Amino acid sequence: MNDPFCEISFSEKVRIFSLDYLKCCIYISNRQTPNHVFTKKLYSKLISTSQVLEDFLDFHGAKNSEDWYLYRELCATVRHLSLGAYCQKHILNRLIFYDLPDTEVFREQGEKTLTFLNDALRNLAPVIIDEASRLNITMPADTFGSEDFPGITTGEMLKYDIDDDAKDVQKRNIVKIASEFLSIAASFDPMGFYEPYGNDEIAALVPETVNEVQIRRFEMLVHNLQSSFDTYVIHGGFRFGDRKLKSLRSYFSIVFHLLQMMGRLLHFYERHLHEAGYKNIYKRVQDKLASLVDPVILLDRTINYGLYYACQYLNSGKKLAREILNENIERSAITVGIPVKLGFHSRPSLLVAKIVQHFGGQVELVVGQDRFDASSVLDIQWAGGKIQKEKITEVTFEGDTRALAAIQILAGVNYGEDTMGKGVPLPSELSYLK
Repeated sequence: MNDPFCEISFSEKVRIFSLDYLKCCIYISNRQTPNHVFTKKLYSKLISTSQVLEDFLDFHGAKNSEDWYLYRELCATVRHLSLGAYCQKHILNRLIFYDLPDTEVFREQGEKTLTFLNDALRNLAPVIIDEASRLNITMPADTFGSEDFPGITTGEMLKYDIDDDAKDVQKRNIVKIASEFLSIAASFDPMGFYEPYGNDEIAALVPETVNEVQIRRFEMLVHNLQSSFDTYVIHGGFRFGDRKLKSLRSYFSIVFHLLQMMGRLLHFYERHLHEAGYKNIYKRVQDKLASLVDPVILLDRTINYGLYYACQYLNSGKKLAREILNENIERSAITVGIPVKLGFHSRPSLLVAKIVQHFGGQVELVVGQDRFDASSVLDIQWAGGKIQKEKITEVTFEGDTRALAAIQILAGVNYGEDTMGKGVPLPSELSYLK
């Protein structure tokens, strides 16, 4: 059966798919557009209308049409900038509920980032209208008004009448989530920095070291963490319930939204500004987009705001995650032999420390009356000196049961070495130590 809508011409369909998109552009262009005009509802309308229009144009070959290529690229630009702006607006709206310390500078930098994105949309709107006119796309007869795009916040809150305490049987899930937070934070550490990057440094960093694929991978990890928390630990919002657990959620929630924003801006930069392609039309359109959306400021906001604070909040959340972890882990003790012949020298000390660090919970190496931090190679080697001096053959580890089970496996293969100190293959259960 033929689709009757296929009888509609391309020019009529492009008018239909452009209608609300152009109405948004006219709405932005007709105002001095203070920042409060840019609400989540406006961003959402820009996202949805630009996406369906972009899909329509791509289906009909706009990427390969010199006449339509700019209109298509402007559409993609609006979509990605609006997606980034939506995430940033969400952060600013929710910041008061995150209950995180010292957020004044973060808020200022977030507002600066949102202002840049709003200014870019202001720049794009009249150019889009002009390009639509050049392509003979009929302008909408009516327009949107401010009543169509209210902000999401009011002075009222709904009654709190569903208990939101942590579920009684969730210690296992709390341990898993706190451990995963620490693992993600550790894997993000290499991207951390303490002073803003200069423009040349950022240009060298993106996309060689920091790019969309890498950031979106971390975004998915943090999103999975947040989903697990909301499903298995606490279902409700930020306002009530266990403050410590909700504070931990605040750390990874704010990181998640920062990574969302970064992913969209990096996609736009890498796809639409960084590589022009070999055709003249691609280069001309790239230059046009760069004149409307400053790539230097775009990358500054992506790196010196987005990446900087994602690193900062992952790092500052570690202390709380460890505290929550150690309050909820199952604790026990094991007694194992020391590494035969050479004792706790560098290799076995490192492997034990890596196991403890992998699980994140507290573990202590007990030698007589002395206790040593089993996550520290140096502490274990200090213990090794005492063990050697006093000719001790067995030691006790106390703490996180998960780590102790792995240490017992490691001890069963003489801590990964033969009696001459040469490394031997580790059991598959310890594959993360490789």
